[in-house]
Amino acid sequence: MPRATDAVPPPPRVLEAFGLSGRPEPLEGGQGRSVRVGDAVLKPGADAAETEWAAGLMERLQGRRGFRVPRFLRSADGAHVYEGWAATEFLTGEPGPAGRWPALPAAGRAFHEALHDVPRPAHLDARRHPWAVADRLAWGEATARMPADARRLAARLERLRAPVEARAGLIHGDLTGNVLFAAGRDPAVIDFSPYWRPAAYADAIVAVDGLLHHGAPHHLVDSAVPGAEGAQMLLRALMFRLAASALLAGPGAAALPGDELAGFTRVAELVERRVGGRP
Repeated sequence: MPRATDAVPPPPRVLEAFGLSGRPEPLEGGQGRSVRVGDAVLKPGADAAETEWAAGLMERLQGRRGFRVPRFLRSADGAHVYEGWAATEFLTGEPGPAGRWPALPAAGRAFHEALHDVPRPAHLDARRHPWAVADRLAWGEATARMPADARRLAARLERLRAPVEARAGLIHGDLTGNVLFAAGRDPAVIDFSPYWRPAAYADAIVAVDGLLHHGAPHHLVDSAVPGAEGAQMLLRALMFRLAASALLAGPGAAALPGDELAGFTRVAELVERRVGGRP
């Protein structure tokens, strides 16, 4: 897991371009690269086209009921990316998911309902980062080299994959640690990770994350992704997280860490029971 100490501070000229001053403070979570400066969050490695699209989308979502989203800041030249850095406003709140399992997917569903009519962005097809490749692998749209143990478990899950009929749309594919809760305010949905999949897939990713990393109760799975199609979403969500971990380990990795593989295997057994219709 990335650490806040992995973050590289933005150069002073980047802060100046966004009209910011102060000492950058590394933020926990995400990919460990974001920093806070005053009331703004800066993140490096931003793709200009995707960021401009996301900035426009977040602006249109301001004031919607059931969730909050951050605005993107413009630099001095009017763009939302400056020398590879993007900046958004800092939203207050404590991250989930512990103790907030019902509220977290509710915020995600409100967010996805607001995205219902957004057309599919063409730039999604150009993404080649590990999470994009892992998502395609989970849906049978790509293959990738993985350590042997991860490959065996992925093949075991792949045999259970069946077609689904749910409508695809724009979703946030990494909600689990990216919903902030503040008393008296709607939850804040941050660090948008766009995918074009059914909304139930996003719920399934939250459920898988909860089972893998947060000690979530098993009944979370039934409430988050009920029914036979929910089981198929859960299967894909587990394959997505497994493939992402394997790809992040690198092409030369001989195996996943033992505790990580054990966690995936444990959740795989639960998913197999769900797909098979067994409790």
